Amino acid sequence: MSLRTALTRLAIAAAGGALLAGAASPALAADGPGRSDDRRPTYYKGRVNAVGGLKLRDRPTRGSAVIGFAAHGEIVSVFCKTPGERVQSNALWYLLADGTWAWGSARYIDNIGPAPRWC
Repeated sequence: MSLRTALTRLAIAAAGGALLAGAASPALAADGPGRSDDRRPTYYKGRVNAVGGLKLRDRPTRGSAVIGFAAHGEIVSVFCKTPGERVQSNALWYLLADGTWAWGSARYIDNIGPAPRWC
């Protein structure tokens, strides 16, 4: 058996074990955002306030590639924040976790609840 095949089988076995462990503890699966442990990430919420909508980018800069779009008023899931290129005096950018893992300027996203953690 090649090393690649052995590593693939080991990874599949580890993933299967993790799935079984998750299924064996239904209380963990029922817990929601804001958990105090580190087993699952916490997501924060924000509302897009850009009048024409917000371009979502692959890096926290205005010059990076546009990979998505969020409409005005849309509720987005925010994973974390980081400093990036300033947009109207605001240098924070949010990493959105709505399936694209794209960056949006925090200047155009209003927090709903607590501010996101740092990346």
